[in-house]
Amino acid sequence: MISSRRLRTLAVVAVALGLVALLLVGVGRVRVETGVDDFVPRGDRTLAATGEAAEEFGGDPVVVLLESTTPGALLDKERMPDLLRLEGELAQLPDVARVYGPGTVLNQIAGQAQDLLAELSGYRDALRSRAEREARERGASAAEAEAAARAATSDFDERYTALLAQGMPGGLPTLHNQAFIDRVVFNAEGDPRPQWDFLVPRPDAVVVLVRPRSSLSQSATERLVGAVQAAVDASGVGRGDAIRKATVSGVPAVVASLGEQIRHEIPLLGGVAVLTVGAWFLLTGWTRRRVRLLPLGATLLGTAAVLALAGWAGRPLPLTAVAFLPVLLGIGSDFMTYLHRGAGGRTVVAAALASAAGFAALLVAPVPAVAELGASLAVGLVVTVLVSLGLQRLFPGLRDDTAPPARVVQEPRGAAGARGPLTAAVVAVVAAATAGWVLFPTLDLRSDFNSLADGLQRYDDAQHVQRVVGTSGEVLLVVRGADVLDAASLAWMDGARQQLVTDHGDALSPVLSPPDLLAFLGATPGDDQVAAAVRLLPPYLASSVVTPERDLAIMSYGVDLDDVARLSTLRTYLRDLAATAPPGLDVEVAGLPMVAVSAHDAMRQDRMLAAVLGVVAAGLVLLLVLRERRVALVAVLSAATASGLVALGLVVAGATLSPMTAGLGSLTAAVACEFTVLLAHARRTGDARLARAVDLAAAASGTGYVVLALSQLGVIRDFGILLALTVAVSLAVSRLLVRALLPGAGRVAVVATAQQERVLEVVG
Repeated sequence: MISSRRLRTLAVVAVALGLVALLLVGVGRVRVETGVDDFVPRGDRTLAATGEAAEEFGGDPVVVLLESTTPGALLDKERMPDLLRLEGELAQLPDVARVYGPGTVLNQIAGQAQDLLAELSGYRDALRSRAEREARERGASAAEAEAAARAATSDFDERYTALLAQGMPGGLPTLHNQAFIDRVVFNAEGDPRPQWDFLVPRPDAVVVLVRPRSSLSQSATERLVGAVQAAVDASGVGRGDAIRKATVSGVPAVVASLGEQIRHEIPLLGGVAVLTVGAWFLLTGWTRRRVRLLPLGATLLGTAAVLALAGWAGRPLPLTAVAFLPVLLGIGSDFMTYLHRGAGGRTVVAAALASAAGFAALLVAPVPAVAELGASLAVGLVVTVLVSLGLQRLFPGLRDDTAPPARVVQEPRGAAGARGPLTAAVVAVVAAATAGWVLFPTLDLRSDFNSLADGLQRYDDAQHVQRVVGTSGEVLLVVRGADVLDAASLAWMDGARQQLVTDHGDALSPVLSPPDLLAFLGATPGDDQVAAAVRLLPPYLASSVVTPERDLAIMSYGVDLDDVARLSTLRTYLRDLAATAPPGLDVEVAGLPMVAVSAHDAMRQDRMLAAVLGVVAAGLVLLLVLRERRVALVAVLSAATASGLVALGLVVAGATLSPMTAGLGSLTAAVACEFTVLLAHARRTGDARLARAVDLAAAASGTGYVVLALSQLGVIRDFGILLALTVAVSLAVSRLLVRALLPGAGRVAVVATAQQERVLEVVG
């Protein structure tokens, strides 16, 4: 018969195995999704308007840039079928809304011109036949009937022959006619006509725009970009060495590249962090060898629990997930170290909750990806501490049994004489930190989406495309109304287009709009003329700027994504321009560049709040949990001072803040408060080994953060380096302030109890 003790053991093992299975399955369900909305303020109207436009006209395009060895080679009539075939293959790919390329546009123009010629020819033949039939009915001879037919068509020939000769000097409108292609695309000097800039930016380059369906998932975006790349590689466009370079870029390509890189780096950086952080605990003789990796094990369990929760909840992780494991490994392992060293449970819990509160303060960050990272780190830290406390309670043998016997410690007699230099050092450090806080708002911010991929090939590709095309993003004016092509609406759009080019032609370049397509109608076309012109326009082109119901239209302009300051000025101008629309016409500013401006403005407005709130939140937790209010206040001062010093260093170095580094105060408070509380505890109890444990924890934390410098993503590298810097500065500041502001209580006896608590006993 199985004993009750054995049954309890089996039950514990079964529960443990079940929990491990749940953890493994949950972690296996975790997925990473990287999208523009991860770096845009929640509920941003510009993003919503951009999404609405994407529903009708397709999202921000995948850009295929083809560069030839000689001018005009890619638009040669011999290669035109290959270009047309490539565009057709791209249009058939899954999740593609529309494809715009020079081959298809030229083919549509040629087809529509042929239809017009056929219509005119049919109309002329009808005139001739009717006149001849009527003459014969009147009894006219064959010669008289022929004369009547010629007379009936003379007015038509006089009117339209000259018009056709002027409009089509290149001859028959067909892609087999090189003169037609050259006449349509190029001017007399051989340069692309302005209306073709968005597809033929230079004589030796053409662009194909592949607009995806809106709201594609990360995996669907990656599949689409991969399929576009494969189609370009397999195409015959470059036959005869015509292609000098083929580049696939655009925001979707950047998104796909980020997702692929993150999935590659999460296990890589996580594995390196485990090895390097573990090495500090394993190779330093801080405790018995068999339990040296205990802090690492507890942190891994806590990390797995958080990831499993995300997996089971079906919540995808943003780009910042690549930093989650190294950061949590770095700071989470600290608290099991302190518990094992015998620091009081209340002290350790207070320090852990303060760090968690510092991270949780990132929830106010306007960028969802950063808020998600802060929440994940806060939850992960709390779970890790709970796991650490649970392991210590379940397995008493894991506690440190190498504590020294009770001993008497007395503050050195010369300590009082050292107060002067210490006070001077504190004053100098606090003054420098104050300067850092004052200068912190002057730090530049970089929040454009492309910069997130800095360090990857796709980022270099995007920069190259921008140099060739002249733009890297599209700004949209989204026009809504009962009929956006009536005379009044079209007149406003035409006037807005001209005013835009006049006032901001250096900041944007026209791509496509209804006035561009209907420019041949002149300045003030009537409604009947517009209706007839729309009927003649190739549907392929008309549908790119206006819906079939004519209730929604877009005016698109190319801009430089990198210059946020100029984009902000442009947004203000565009909003003022939109406000001049006639009654019945609703105009909104949209496009990813304007979304980037929203993110930049939100970061600039809220960065002081995010920086200060982390320090305040950590301090409030300490005031509520710790018995020693003075320690809590010194911890707050340490966090504020360390944050200010780091900010001053960034200003001196001319650094730029990213969405991840803007929450400086929260990041610093998480470690500075921890160090201060534990160093204060070590000083109060005279436990030099606990003080050394703080040094070990700082080394492990800094190492975990430095691992992020191995990332290929510039934003992650900068984040890791800044975190490592905050650890070093926070440790130095905490040591200084604890020694200067929290002196020992005189002569004390330190007693090691069975619970590994340090109890103060004043004896002198």
